[in-house]
Amino acid sequence: MASPSPSEITIILVLVVLICITIAGNVIVCLAVGLNRRLRSLTNCFIVSLAITDLLLGLLVLPFSAMYQLSSTWRFGQIFCNIYTSLDVMLCTASILNLFMISLDRYCAVTDPLRYPVLVTPVRVAISLVLIWVISITLSFLSIHLGWNSRNKTSNGNDTAKCKVQVNEVYGLVDGLVTFYLPLLIMCITYYRIFKIAREQAKRINHSSAWNAVTIKEHKATVTLAAVMGAFIICWFPYFTVFVYRGLRGDEAINEVIEAIVLWLGYANSALNPILYAALNRDFRTAYKQLFCCRPNSHNFHDSSLRSTNSQMSRSQSRNHTGQEEKPLKLQVWCRTEVKAPQGAADRKPALPRTLCSDDLLSCCKSLWGLQFLRRHLGAPGEQQLRDSPSEEAMRTLPSRGL
Repeated sequence: MASPSPSEITIILVLVVLICITIAGNVIVCLAVGLNRRLRSLTNCFIVSLAITDLLLGLLVLPFSAMYQLSSTWRFGQIFCNIYTSLDVMLCTASILNLFMISLDRYCAVTDPLRYPVLVTPVRVAISLVLIWVISITLSFLSIHLGWNSRNKTSNGNDTAKCKVQVNEVYGLVDGLVTFYLPLLIMCITYYRIFKIAREQAKRINHSSAWNAVTIKEHKATVTLAAVMGAFIICWFPYFTVFVYRGLRGDEAINEVIEAIVLWLGYANSALNPILYAALNRDFRTAYKQLFCCRPNSHNFHDSSLRSTNSQMSRSQSRNHTGQEEKPLKLQVWCRTEVKAPQGAADRKPALPRTLCSDDLLSCCKSLWGLQFLRRHLGAPGEQQLRDSPSEEAMRTLPSRGL
């Protein structure tokens, strides 16, 4: 087996990079919308549908297209060839129709923002998504498996080494109109109307600051989607021009190299959409930064630590303030010794100094708990103990706070 030439190595690297960017970029779009609450809107439902479509294209179609392009031979059989071409047509059609529905959504948001919640509802968005996939399946699986695209009924299984979508006159015109040219015409009209309204509102920019902020945000999103549409036109217009021409003139009228170039140029649109979102949409840029750098977690941790520090400082200041307002507690006992409790210890039992109870423990206990308590628990004391103990009258004169 001969070693690949430098041109073949370059083609391999370009195709591998394109497939990796398509898969990784659309996965990031799905994660960004799923993890960021600001991106969860009805408009982004179409963006998620677009990202899922391009992701499936990168996983199910592009690897087989690359192998077929490099080897120029189909090695997986005729049945899988029909499945492969059906998936190719279905996912490319769904990607284009998702961009078409996004342009209609932006048109409603900019031209009639007050009625936008009434016009664009979750039910209508769901119906639009179902309609996109119904049209895509009809033009792909149903048409190809029923042979509506075949130029003649005997040419399907003759050449097993080739695998590409066959096109006749009717299928080429219908698929080209429904999939590309009619959506392109409507998208050009809607974006022209949007930019015309944006220019008129820019002249009244000083009248209302609140309305100004809303319209500027909507117009930035519109510019982003217009750039996506521009990339869509550049990528898909050559392919559908060749596609319709194949249907009218036949496969022999198109050079295989030109056909491969315009096909992979159309595939490149699926890799460009996530890059355009990151470059032109601030919300998506913020979501990408949060996804890669984990900035919200560190920011929340910093805020929570600051809040806990501030709460601890406020509690310590309140304790110091209340401690300053408390009066020192004085204890008077039988031995006429005065003890001052430390500040802030009003609700704790005061600790007696050791000098009160170090000489005579029994007399200290008598002075604190009373003669009746000692008689009840220790029995009748002797004359010497009674002589040393304080009188009941002296016990009654003790301050209750000291007890």
